[in-house]
Amino acid sequence: MMNSLFWLLLTLLLYGVSKKLYQARPRVYLSPLLITPLVLVTGLMWTNVPYEAYNSGGKWLSDMLQPATIAFAVPLYKYYNVLKKHAAVIIISVLSGSTVAMFSSAMLGEWLRLDHQLVSSLIPRSITAPIAMSVSQAIGGVPNITAIFAVITGLLGSVIGPYVLKWFRIENEVARGVLLGTGAHGTGTSKAFEFSSLTGTISSISMILAALFTLGVAPMLITVLFYG
Repeated sequence: MMNSLFWLLLTLLLYGVSKKLYQARPRVYLSPLLITPLVLVTGLMWTNVPYEAYNSGGKWLSDMLQPATIAFAVPLYKYYNVLKKHAAVIIISVLSGSTVAMFSSAMLGEWLRLDHQLVSSLIPRSITAPIAMSVSQAIGGVPNITAIFAVITGLLGSVIGPYVLKWFRIENEVARGVLLGTGAHGTGTSKAFEFSSLTGTISSISMILAALFTLGVAPMLITVLFYG
């Protein structure tokens, strides 16, 4: 119990410190999503602590992801009129982006000659981790591997996304939100809120729509790929 509590507190401490560093100096190499897992993995390997021992405490944080995701409903209510006005554009854009994300992941897995289980773990990588893990389990993937893919996708999307917005001179808040929310889920949404509250809200709804769409389509995609 004490060992589990130690790793839980260490995770929180590392995240808190790296977040402060990132706020003072916003560089990708100081991102909490990069520093925290790297330090933890190094520590676990150095001390020969198995993942199961760490996860006995870390799972409490994983369980908190789902209510944290639901909390995004607050800004959705605030900008309801804006969302209603642009609903069609948001829905079509998110569905298109989610479709590309799933098919490109599946094709990448096939090109790399990954087995069925790894391809299934890769397909839901572009949605928020709690739902991605559920989708992965439902289609025969490995939820823990999917979580890693999801974190990497979110981190890369939050880093590359702002450059894409700059290069293509995308200044519309709806477009920015859809790009970051669909392409980088929760991490992208955090980045979107750095632009504006409205951009973050659009990103939130995009992230949720992408997750729901993937939840419904991923099983059919797996059926077509491996059983069609």
